[in-house]
Amino acid sequence: MAADLTGTYLTLDDGRPAVRFSRTYDHPVDRVWRFVTDTGELAHWFPSHAEIDLRPGGTIRFSGDPNLPESTGRVIAVHAPRHLSFEWGGDELHFDLEPLGEKRTRFTLTDVLSAADTAARNGAGWEVCLAALDTHARGERVEGPQWKDLYEAYVDAGIPSGAPVPGMD
Repeated sequence: MAADLTGTYLTLDDGRPAVRFSRTYDHPVDRVWRFVTDTGELAHWFPSHAEIDLRPGGTIRFSGDPNLPESTGRVIAVHAPRHLSFEWGGDELHFDLEPLGEKRTRFTLTDVLSAADTAARNGAGWEVCLAALDTHARGERVEGPQWKDLYEAYVDAGIPSGAPVPGMD
């Protein structure tokens, strides 16, 4: 069975490669904002434990990811409750929230990649993470998709690959 890929590989106007995902949640923008800024909410779906000093220039501490060492990042921009961007592992993550009426929100995650060959690996990783966010947003607990199947589907779709893959190299 082919994996249902929701990420899009693109080149930004400044020439940097990125993968982008969009979801619509049946929650007001303030609730979805907490999904991306609150440490307790992030624990349900973000791959690392993240503690955010939520201000431009603030530090984010990342820990608990079995594939990455503990690290820090820097908050690039905060425009609550519509935009958050920060550095993570050489990439930039941009979260954009758009209210769709009072009780729905379009969530867009753009992972600006440090190298194009990380697109398939990161795309598959975000598919798993966002599947966890999707189920959390619905108040469910469901087993998500398998990362390896998604990675192979991204590679088969021609998304740039070749970066080291933890656990597969």
